[in-house]
Amino acid sequence: MPAGGGEARADQLATLQGLAHERLTSPETAALLARWVDMSTGLPLDGTSAEGGEDEFARALLRETWRDYTKASQLPNDFVMRLGKTCSLAQQAWVEAKRHDDFLAFLPHLTQIVSLKKEEAAYRGTAGTAYDRLLDIYEPNATEAQLTPLFDELKRRLIPLLHRILSSSVKPDEHLLRQQYAAERQLTFGKMVLAAMGYDFDRGRLDVSAHPFTTSLHPTDVRVTTRVSEEDFTGSLFSCIHEGGHGLYDQGLPKAFYGTPLGEAVSLGIHESQSRLWENLVGLSLAFWEHFYPLLQKTFPDQFSGVPLKTFYGAVNLVKPSFIRVDADEVTYNLHILLRFEIERDIMENRVQPEDLPEIWRDKMKAYLGIVPATDREGVLQDVHWSLGAIGYFPTYTLGNLYSVQFFNCAKEDVPDMPKLIAAGNFTPVKIWLNEHIHRWGRTFTANSLVARVTGKPLSLDPFMAYLEAKYGDLYHL
Repeated sequence: MPAGGGEARADQLATLQGLAHERLTSPETAALLARWVDMSTGLPLDGTSAEGGEDEFARALLRETWRDYTKASQLPNDFVMRLGKTCSLAQQAWVEAKRHDDFLAFLPHLTQIVSLKKEEAAYRGTAGTAYDRLLDIYEPNATEAQLTPLFDELKRRLIPLLHRILSSSVKPDEHLLRQQYAAERQLTFGKMVLAAMGYDFDRGRLDVSAHPFTTSLHPTDVRVTTRVSEEDFTGSLFSCIHEGGHGLYDQGLPKAFYGTPLGEAVSLGIHESQSRLWENLVGLSLAFWEHFYPLLQKTFPDQFSGVPLKTFYGAVNLVKPSFIRVDADEVTYNLHILLRFEIERDIMENRVQPEDLPEIWRDKMKAYLGIVPATDREGVLQDVHWSLGAIGYFPTYTLGNLYSVQFFNCAKEDVPDMPKLIAAGNFTPVKIWLNEHIHRWGRTFTANSLVARVTGKPLSLDPFMAYLEAKYGDLYHL
């Protein structure tokens, strides 16, 4: 869109957000809800459970609609419009600040957003911490008290594993993947992989963007994008797989409940579990490449025709600390998220100020990953989220990684020959299992309830760490 129209678009978006907020929080909505639920608790007026029984979907619909109404009603309409306009302008400022590596140009916008998010937390009550009230927007019912010990333990176990890997005598050829790859061939290969995953191109499409994303207008209209660099095909391919995982979730949501909470994903953590499951547990697996590597060799014969599968597999699973989160490997990725979680938490508790972030960022990168970004473009400016007001969003990425392993372990128990099927190019059992156990339920269950229902256990760090230890212990001869 034209850069000169940015301010007008910010006003337009603010107006639309204000109108949507007014409609959701209208007296008519309140009156309808009050016929069925206690407006102070959200519990059904007949006193029965909100889950279980023959009216399970109806009760879940009431529970989630009440939640959406209550969350929206906490915010004055003028605040919603102010926040919307501020974030729209900040996102445009962030693009330019990142391009020119100019944190000071973005700082006034970030300061304003932090102030507004603190104001939002105050509107949302006094329960828990200010950060809890923002986190709950993206991962309902998650709290700082729950995540802090979980993430601290994850960090305690990840950093020694990373050091063991980096000290290994095994050194994959990291330059193998840094060659010239025609963009058109990359996109053709990416579309082939998406089709194999079950992404329905009659109900979606693939396009190119600077930062990959998925947009869902309806389960019959779900669009994904990827980024393309002719020096590295992995960015495009794994963006296709990652966004394809999001797209499959959105295509698998129940059409009958479209327009209601039950036609939506349960949480961003659960949504991220779908993209990370496909990207990491499928796309980075040996079974996946047993099928796709010969096809990749045909697509790029000059680059891979003489390279053995084992050599390629080691390169594509290279563990190496890097500055950019979206390029990070499975072992280091969550350290990027923990860094951001700790910064967000400290900002909301007034322990740090926005102007301190570049230095804090560099200190944490050195402590966790052993590297220090030379520019803010590679550091604090790399992510778009804060410009969009999405403070409290980042923890959902790590939760998605943890959920994904727990889900995939259960899928393999239900379909014991799944690795063989994947190696044969048959990805349908993975898609069907996810459709049946995750996608079709929408928001019928909370994230915690869904995990317990599907896996028989609450969320746990152990399956994820066991997966990393086994896979990379084998790859790096630990």
